[in-house]
Amino acid sequence: MTALLLASIAFLLTHFVTSTPLRPKLVAAIGEWPWRGLYSAIAFLTLGWMIWAYAGAPTEPLWTGLRHVPSVVMPLAFILLACGYRLNPTMVGAERLLRNDDPARGMIRITRHPIMWAVMLWSGAHVLARGDLKSLVFFGALFATAALGTLSIDRRKASNPDWPRFAAVTSNVPFVAIIRGRNRLVWQEIGWMRPLTGLVLFIGFFHLHPWLFGVRPY
Repeated sequence: MTALLLASIAFLLTHFVTSTPLRPKLVAAIGEWPWRGLYSAIAFLTLGWMIWAYAGAPTEPLWTGLRHVPSVVMPLAFILLACGYRLNPTMVGAERLLRNDDPARGMIRITRHPIMWAVMLWSGAHVLARGDLKSLVFFGALFATAALGTLSIDRRKASNPDWPRFAAVTSNVPFVAIIRGRNRLVWQEIGWMRPLTGLVLFIGFFHLHPWLFGVRPY
């Protein structure tokens, strides 16, 4: 459990280097793309450490796991993931989309961070489903990284002169901008192919889960 805690802390801390004055110094020293490569490598290494530590940590139950929660939540997470890569100005290298006449289209009308919300739904559902200490640490760290990551992205991109216009018509929390009348839902922009792809991926992972992760989701 100690190894899992250390790995989770390392994963969280390295993800928030981008929010500190250290990032521009490193970018100035080695360049933007080498920095992104280094950052990605460290992220994968710390995640690998987390997975290894999670596999070796003892199972200490905290509550009776709500095993059916992922079956309800994960289809939504996969749909957000499948739709979140299209016309998303908050993705790395996609800042040019902020200059569009309508910078919030498709799933971005619902939330400006669909990929992060997919991770939050996935990790939160697994915390509830597992109900043990090591899952709380592992999936909880991933949930915290995604949740705080949405705030970090907003803060980092706020310096872009096109960001205020985009932020004014979008929301971090899904549907808030639509409920408040700052945007509207346009199903035609989302289409059916990407949501269907998300559902197909969910079904595939659902049935392969016992072989991939050693745990039956049903």
